Amino acid sequence: MARFGNNKKKAFVKPVMKKPKPGNVDHITGDKIPKSFVFSRGKLPGPLKQLEMDLRKLMLPYTALKLKEKKRNNLKDFLNVAGPMGVTHFLILSKTETAPYLRVARTPQGPTLTFKIKEYSLAADVAQAQLRPRSPKDLFQNPPLIVLSGFGTGEQHLKLTTIMFQNIFPAIDINTVKLASCQRIVLLNYNKETKLVDFRHYSIRLQPIGVSRRIRKFVQNHQVPDLRNLQDGWIWVGK
Repeated sequence: MARFGNNKKKAFVKPVMKKPKPGNVDHITGDKIPKSFVFSRGKLPGPLKQLEMDLRKLMLPYTALKLKEKKRNNLKDFLNVAGPMGVTHFLILSKTETAPYLRVARTPQGPTLTFKIKEYSLAADVAQAQLRPRSPKDLFQNPPLIVLSGFGTGEQHLKLTTIMFQNIFPAIDINTVKLASCQRIVLLNYNKETKLVDFRHYSIRLQPIGVSRRIRKFVQNHQVPDLRNLQDGWIWVGK
């Protein structure tokens, strides 16, 4: 992070963190669970403000969904609050005359990655385009899975991007993870030809394979009868 020189009276930042699950230590890595602040620098137009809220929901449950921002807040104010709350990453949206930008920073000393936003879609637009958008109540109770594609080119800046996004979400232990908790995926795909990164957020669900469509719908709707208390028997059919 850059150095800051500001003699003005320190502004007050009031973060409201959604209550995480018990424990602040990742049982896989032994490190602190990564947490984030998503906020903006400067004035944003309406669609970008909505994109900011979409990013906050994407980073749930370990983010400040109702982070209070004020015009007089500077980065040093957010850093002062981030330390006691265990916040490890900042996602910062900004807008210039030419394009919007997204900065992803590791606190308190960096590094910081800056991305120019070429185009984006809001969650409301995606849901409106779908016939039956999927958004269960517990969709954001667990962090998403992170999938990185196309970053294995050996270039230094791509290695740094890989490490940054791998550490922005809690690690997943494939041997102990409950499949029912895996309901979201964040996909980052690097295109070698265009030099662009596609950042996408998906809602997923478990689906049985190797069965007919009727059986699959029967299982997914939890219509399987409870046969535990029934006894085995024979049914004789004869004249």
